[in-house]
Amino acid sequence: MTPAAHIQAAIGILDAVIAAASGQGAPADRIVADWARANRYAGSKDRKAIRELVYAAIRACGPVPPSGRAAMLRLATDFPDMRALFDGAGYGPAPIGPDEQLAASGVAPAWLEERLAAADVAGQAARALLDRAPLDIRINTLKADPAMLNLPQAGAPLPVAGALRLSPGTPVEGWDAFKQGLIEVQDAGSQLACQAVAAAPGETVIDLCAGAGGKTLALAAAMQNKGTLIAADSDRRRLGQLAPRAERAGATIAHTVLLDPGQELDALAPWENKADAVLVDAPCSGTGTWRRNPEARWRLTPRELERLVALQARLLDVAAQLVRPGGRLVYVTCSLLDEEGAGQVARFLAANPRFSADPLDLPLGCPRGPGWRLQPGSDGTDGFFIARLSAA
Repeated sequence: MTPAAHIQAAIGILDAVIAAASGQGAPADRIVADWARANRYAGSKDRKAIRELVYAAIRACGPVPPSGRAAMLRLATDFPDMRALFDGAGYGPAPIGPDEQLAASGVAPAWLEERLAAADVAGQAARALLDRAPLDIRINTLKADPAMLNLPQAGAPLPVAGALRLSPGTPVEGWDAFKQGLIEVQDAGSQLACQAVAAAPGETVIDLCAGAGGKTLALAAAMQNKGTLIAADSDRRRLGQLAPRAERAGATIAHTVLLDPGQELDALAPWENKADAVLVDAPCSGTGTWRRNPEARWRLTPRELERLVALQARLLDVAAQLVRPGGRLVYVTCSLLDEEGAGQVARFLAANPRFSADPLDLPLGCPRGPGWRLQPGSDGTDGFFIARLSAA
């Protein structure tokens, strides 16, 4: 394929991504993969070039673009050589019209940029949300000694115990160390969130929004496979992914509990007022993960944000009923919006006087309200808000 044909293919994919974002359809990575399967004439280098164009165009646009072509024209404003390929030759894109519309630049839709700015995320800090993310791994201490582990590619040590950083695209899942469960792919910020739980051997720990269990596995390692570890979630499909992951990682204390939304305490009744620690890795806007899913900012609406904030508040109230006196509740979101972080926890503390915020002093990030915040621009991690609350 020619470079011009790459651009035209990317425009078609972008049209599908825009339609999916507006209709809450498939994510961009699946759309790109589906295109590759349906167009097998494209070689590996062609597929890579097209994928890079698609994601570069997504990052170049703030609000939802009117079309894939408008998005690509926005990207082309920074690359004069790319504009020259809009000449209509072969399988390339048609020439650029004198009044043709370009997609708007920016970090996100205007309303969302305003919410970020209100949370002191603006300028370079906001633009860093769209950088390309590195690849971080966690050494699984249930199976490996960090001092003795040899990997095909040396990772850069991070100021997080057992964490290494590799170049984006490193084929970690093909390594024997991954297949044997010696390492797990996990962002350093996510690893710090698990460390904030301070899970210890012999404790009863509940991962209330476990999903596929990435944090559950880190908690099992911290507990040295001693104690009770409950992975709970309402998503049967995602929760079902934990068992094979736990077997590979050697995590023998992770047990799953499927929750009925709105009736979570029915399933968790045996642990009411008994948990030493409850981790609430709450569903959120994901503003801290745009480096990995840049089109996600086109999917978020004010109404959806309101729904998420209400859900987070309800899950915090559920978690509070599980924590024993003297125990702790750790609230985490991969969001930089205060309504999902500092403001959410402040509301909870005002309504639950038996809880108080613990001071955190993590090796990355800085205080934010009653908790701690990590940002891509200053800390090199995904964006996170973390708060640890002790129960009287």
